Parts: sequence; structure tokens; C-alpha cells
Amino acid sequence: GTSASLRHYQETGVDWLVFCRDAGLGCVLADDMGLGKTIQALAAIGPGQGKAQGGSKTLVVCPKSVLFNWQSEVAKFRPDLRVAMYAGARRQIDPTADLVITSYPILRNDVDALAAVTWDTAILDESQTIKNPDSQVARAAYKLVARWKLTLSGTPVETRLDELWSQLHFTNPGLLGGRADFQDRWAEPISLGDNAAAARLRERIRPFVLRRLKRDVAKELPPRTEAVMYVELDETERVTYDAIRAAT
Repeated sequence: GTSASLRHYQETGVDWLVFCRDAGLGCVLADDMGLGKTIQALAAIGPGQGKAQGGSKTLVVCPKSVLFNWQSEVAKFRPDLRVAMYAGARRQIDPTADLVITSYPILRNDVDALAAVTWDTAILDESQTIKNPDSQVARAAYKLVARWKLTLSGTPVETRLDELWSQLHFTNPGLLGGRADFQDRWAEPISLGDNAAAARLRERIRPFVLRRLKRDVAKELPPRTEAVMYVELDETERVTYDAIRAAT
């Protein structure tokens, strides 16, 4: 179904994601912004339900501002997947959908309903949203049940150890131990300048985190990519927008 061809570094990313998926290893795709994390994630999702009903069921959680972007990317690159938005006042999880898209505020409010489903894949987009492990949204994310968990983040996860722990606690619970243990074993020594501890931590997370920088793959990129963002205006925003448009 897709008409897009992946760039070489994206193919490498998809191969890695599929390997992790098949091995049941959670992972963090932390490529720089603009390198096509959404497309790589979509390419790694299993087949849709189809007639044989043997397909996979995926949950995508993203910021409200990119809900429609995900919807259009799925339509463009994975038309084989039946998509449902889980949003709005009378929302219900569509049992026939291959891919359900929702936002972080809804995950926080409806965690019981979303955690009652066993997903094949759960994807957190812009996953720096769960950077504070004590936040309600992070705690809701930890409750999700999925055979494979993937986070997408354009910000370097290595820079904030709390954020690193939070993401990997979602994707690979137990890999970095509990928070107190992580604090004693890694965070404190690293904050005191222990380079050996930092190297050991990097070694431990390396199989589960993939990060490519724009400058490293720049030769593969076109000069500019245009992204169309859809924004739904509420009533007062619409009145203001129309007034400004009329004035100009």
C-alpha cells in the first residue's frame, strides 16, 4: 500500500524497529526532528486486521496538536490500516480499528479504559511529555498494556536522567531498576562527574535507543520539507481569526 520510498537511514531505522518488535524489546527512536520518525514507526507496525483477522492493534498517543497529522500520515503511508480517533465528548474505543489515535490529556483521563485493552503496539509520540515520572500522564502511560512499546522523541534523551529513566521505564520496565536504585547507581555518580558510570549507562541503553543527528544524514535529505499542520479552532478563536482575515 505505500507510495513513499524510505531514505537509506530510515530503512535502517525500520529494520531496527522490526527487529525490536519481533524480539519483544521496547525501544526509543530519538532521531532529530525532521528525520521522519512517524513514517519509520508506521512502517514497523504489523499488518492490519484484513479478512483473516490476524492483524495487529496499535495505540498511538500524541500531543493534541499533531492528532490530525498522524491521521493524514497513516492515510498516506499505511492505507491498509483502519484508523479511529479516540477523542471528543462521547468517545469509545473502536474494536474494529487497527490503529487508535489519542492525545496525552485523554490518556491521563481515560487510563482505565485504555489500559483495559491489550495492545500489540503502544507508541508515545513526542514522548518527552512523560519526562516527569511523578506526573499523572507518565503514571497513566506506565499502566498501558502492550506486547511492544515504542517512544518517539526528537529531544536527546541522554541530557536529563529523569526523562531517560521515565522513557525506558515505559518501554523496558526493569532495565534501569527502580527510581531510587537508578538514582544511587547512575544519576548521582554521573551528576558528580563519574565518567565511568556514564559510559556504563550508555552501554546499557545502547541496544534500546536509536538516535541519528540531522548533520550525520544531511546528504540524504532534500533541501526542505513542507509540513501541513491542521488546527481546529474553537468558537472564540474562529471569530478572532475571521475578524483578522477580514481586516487584512
